[in-house]
Amino acid sequence: MRPQIRQDPAETLAHLQQIVQDLLHEARRQGATDAEASASSGTGLEINVRLGELETLEHTRDNGLSIQVYFGHRKGSASTTDLSAAAIRDTVAAACSIATHTQEEPCAGLPDAVHLAGEIPDLDLDHPWDLPVEEGVQLAITCESAARSLDHRIVNSEGANLSTHRNLHVYGNTRGFLAGYPSTRHGLSCALVAQEGDSMERDYWWTTSRVPAALERPEQVGRRAAERTLARLHSRRIPTGPAPVLFSAPVAAGLLRNLVAAISGASLYRKSSFLLDQLGSQLFPEFVYIYEEPHLPRALGSAPFDGEGVATRSKDLVREGVLRTYLLDSYAACRLGMTTTGNAGGVHNLRIQPNAGDRSELLRTMDRGLLVTELLGQGVNLVTGDYSRGAAGFWVEGGEIQYPVSEITIAGNLKEMFRQLVAVGDDCDFPGNVQTGSWLIEQMMIAGT
Repeated sequence: MRPQIRQDPAETLAHLQQIVQDLLHEARRQGATDAEASASSGTGLEINVRLGELETLEHTRDNGLSIQVYFGHRKGSASTTDLSAAAIRDTVAAACSIATHTQEEPCAGLPDAVHLAGEIPDLDLDHPWDLPVEEGVQLAITCESAARSLDHRIVNSEGANLSTHRNLHVYGNTRGFLAGYPSTRHGLSCALVAQEGDSMERDYWWTTSRVPAALERPEQVGRRAAERTLARLHSRRIPTGPAPVLFSAPVAAGLLRNLVAAISGASLYRKSSFLLDQLGSQLFPEFVYIYEEPHLPRALGSAPFDGEGVATRSKDLVREGVLRTYLLDSYAACRLGMTTTGNAGGVHNLRIQPNAGDRSELLRTMDRGLLVTELLGQGVNLVTGDYSRGAAGFWVEGGEIQYPVSEITIAGNLKEMFRQLVAVGDDCDFPGNVQTGSWLIEQMMIAGT
């Protein structure tokens, strides 16, 4: 990847900060007792190629502002993409009008000032990519060509996509908080179709980073997409019955997301979580350590403050297998009689510590069972924990992959699956806000033939 050219965002950030201040001032002028506002400005480039030709090219430039006002405990919200002074007045007026027609909500309001971020750390999230369009097109074509040329069984392509985005975001409220920062995100992906005889399969691979130079090389992305697609040819169904299941690392990240959803405030105060009243309970075996690190430099999930201006901080979600915290914004914390955890807007850089080696080692440990590399459908019931998903992957015997598998369903209950976690690998090889190696579950029910 070519070197990036840094751009000083100070002038744009100052402009957005002034807009947020104007929003807050206007809210006060129109009678709001409290208010919070945000403004953003983003630019981007999306390039899609297919079969060696440019298919679509899109330049984006997006602006937006939003305001949330409080009249005591009555709340109203409005937003617009127009940053003009007239739009500010009209947007605030719309939010105030909504607030006058809403019911009192005792927990509606801003976080206590003591929880707001004081110092804003520089997390090195801004790495603009000065990428000429012609070069971007060539990078995408190179990626797809590497995939298509790997094997004659790659018969078609859904194309390669290259993207680069930069966003500046500012948030402020009437408790004295006003801050913002720029961030970037770049990516490259490729999706393919392979065929041999009557068997036809599709798969993909991707890379993403805040830093252009940290992206995987286009040839590497293409080759990996092709290898994953080819490996799925001639898949078959397997007999119905119980067996150990190894979730490959990218798929295992979904299990962590299920945990996050179940311990997040909205699920808890609505009593729609299978982990209700489980704080301090043993959810996993003692080796399991799951934690959040919001201040990792350059990481995709890093943020100096959450969506309410509350300072983000490192914390343990699960330590020695025990659930140590929920994930709360200020509203959920109020409803639950607790304190905000700085998670308005979600989790930031979730990690699980491995206790085993790479996937090959986990396959040997499993000996016989199912390796899952893809999940289908939305069969997760967060109220009960019941888990039932369509799946594809590989059947394993003697610690070695024997053949690809498809058209099956795996079923269990998340509570039981968490308790039956045998090992977590150190084979995390994909980018994202949620990072984990492969998970080996002692036993699940597989529905096949």
